[in-house]
Amino acid sequence: MALSGLDIYKLLPKTNCKDCGFPTCLAFAMQIAKKAVTVDKCPHISPQVKQKLEEASLPPIKPVEITTADGSFIIGNETVLFRHEEKFRNPTAVGFILEDNLSYEQISSRIMQIEALRFERIGQQLTPNLIAIRQTKDRQEFVKTVKIISEKTKFALVLLSTDIDAVKEALGYLKGRRPIVWGIDEKNAAIFAPIIKEYQAILAVCGKDLDQLSKVTTMLQNQGVQDIVLDIGQAKPKERLWLLTQIRRLALKKSVRSLGYPTMVIVEQDDVYQQTLEAATYILKYGSIVLLKDSYPWQALALLTLRQNIYSDPQKPLQIEPKVYPIGAVNQDSPLLVTTNFSLTYYTVVGEVEASKVPSYVVSVDTEGMSVLTAWAAEKFTPEKISQSLVKFGVKDLVKHKTIIIPGYVAVMSGDLEEQSGWKVIVGPKEASGIPSFLKSWH
Repeated sequence: MALSGLDIYKLLPKTNCKDCGFPTCLAFAMQIAKKAVTVDKCPHISPQVKQKLEEASLPPIKPVEITTADGSFIIGNETVLFRHEEKFRNPTAVGFILEDNLSYEQISSRIMQIEALRFERIGQQLTPNLIAIRQTKDRQEFVKTVKIISEKTKFALVLLSTDIDAVKEALGYLKGRRPIVWGIDEKNAAIFAPIIKEYQAILAVCGKDLDQLSKVTTMLQNQGVQDIVLDIGQAKPKERLWLLTQIRRLALKKSVRSLGYPTMVIVEQDDVYQQTLEAATYILKYGSIVLLKDSYPWQALALLTLRQNIYSDPQKPLQIEPKVYPIGAVNQDSPLLVTTNFSLTYYTVVGEVEASKVPSYVVSVDTEGMSVLTAWAAEKFTPEKISQSLVKFGVKDLVKHKTIIIPGYVAVMSGDLEEQSGWKVIVGPKEASGIPSFLKSWH
């Protein structure tokens, strides 16, 4: 756990010598706590104190960067137990398992299916992150499958194999891709560590309990292995959830460095619905990587949407840029709808406008990311704000009818809005689902 300024001050020489560039040791300590300076600025700190301060400044859960064929993403680096305390930082990486007993045609088909799992929701692209390759046959077949998959996809890769020769050959072929190597435990950690360091891969450590995980990670730390992921093994969902929670709690609250790593869960349920529910549980608490057997579009959409919701900032609503958006082949006779700049509201409205096939303008008013009724109640969606937006965005030059459509839930403002804006106001439907039929009958 990070030390406060006063905690750091207690470890300093307290001489106020100013050699660090600050007037007092307390001022220097406060700057260290804010991460504005490093402990190296003080020439009088003992090596023991310096090591303690450097360890205290490390994140409680190590960030691990996973590379793809054309980029990278980060897991870990979480700082809170509960989302409302601040936010969850790095979204759970969702992946799917392919086995080396599949034919070339089957592999191609599955990869095409996984590549197609791309969805747009409230202006964001939702995609899975990983493909895991499980060894069920000999070394040659596993390496062959790794080569085929790596050539066909840019996803990050996980090697589910404990065959040291197969893993080494696969890593040699994947050099620069930096996959995750799964299956390292106290029996084979010493053998795998040098190979992992050589190829700069990531280790997924397996253990049946926290003591075993801690023992293996400590051993790997001593051998210079830095990037580690913790796999809590196969167990009932209740037991897994308890272990995931304890890992997060011990890392954040007790500063247990040997457990301060991202986590990984492999969901092996045969029933696809139970599989999806279990995976959703680990996205909520506290899986950094979740791997599944199946990859149905409805399944992926449900899990990726859940991930998007959980890893949004609860203190900062998702919002779009306030401006006028033309939807379709608009002209001067096109309808003009007004809504807020809350992303979910805006994209819901736009989706219904597109469904109507009536080219329209949508005016997004700056409500600081609030929905229609919330913004109206907070006096962020008012006749004054709407009138100002119409002028600011030059709406009068876009249409010749000088008529605007407002959400039905704020019909009460129609009179004031007409008076202040000089535009004719039509009250639209309360729910966005009513927009298509409304626009089709609009003149």
